[in-house]
Amino acid sequence: METASGSAAAVANGDLGSQRDRSLVPERLQRRENERQLEVERRKQKRQNQEVEEEKSDFFAAAFSRERSAVEELLEGGESVEQLEEAAARLQRLQKLLNDSVLFLAAYDLRQGQEVLARLQEALAKRRQELQPKKPEELHQRDVLLTQLINCTIKLYGNPNTLRLTKARGCTLLCGPVSTSVFLENCSDCVLAVACQQLRVHTTKDTRIFLQVTSRAIVEDCTGIQFAPYTWSYPGIDKDFEGSGLDRSKNNWSDVDDFNWLARDVASPNWSILPEEERRIQ
Repeated sequence: METASGSAAAVANGDLGSQRDRSLVPERLQRRENERQLEVERRKQKRQNQEVEEEKSDFFAAAFSRERSAVEELLEGGESVEQLEEAAARLQRLQKLLNDSVLFLAAYDLRQGQEVLARLQEALAKRRQELQPKKPEELHQRDVLLTQLINCTIKLYGNPNTLRLTKARGCTLLCGPVSTSVFLENCSDCVLAVACQQLRVHTTKDTRIFLQVTSRAIVEDCTGIQFAPYTWSYPGIDKDFEGSGLDRSKNNWSDVDDFNWLARDVASPNWSILPEEERRIQ
């Protein structure tokens, strides 16, 4: 009787074990299915990421090629400083495009882009040098543009037609008489000595101007501008004044219009007269 009972219990236990095994089958299948779905999703995401990277690379290649061609065309046909400055601006955009694409570009493509930029920058410097006046007489009635200068001194002997100085920092510019207009823009901590018919100063700060001008000087969006009379001299300056057509007896160096200050009865805080004891050009 006990043997029969034990056999029955063993059979019962066996049945329970089989039921547990069967109950574990759906769990294992579900786990495998979940793992399979995760792998499918991982591969899908990887494929999408790869497509995005390829799209970014294609966009970079097209944009880089387009800008490079434009810069090369400007450098090859550029016969004026304005064209070279446009080439310089496009080069800056090209550099930014390359910098913004570093994370997804292949090492080879990145290196190629850097080599192209270096070659274009070298070509730009060479063209600028070619257009730079070499002798004082070459300034005669020329339009002169100086830009992106830092901590340097420039002396222009002669009689330019116009003079434009932009994006200069910590520079001293001494110039002979300019027949028409002088433009100063986006400069700071500079010294300018110039004689001209008209002076316009924009978005400039902390700059001293030694000036002879036949009209009234104009400042706009400026701070810390100081004016003093033009005192620079060099051998041949009298001849340059004659060639410029400027009236040396007329100098309105202290008559300044500030387009940001309309109150006539109160002096503008954006410009002032440089004290005599501080009127040192160099």
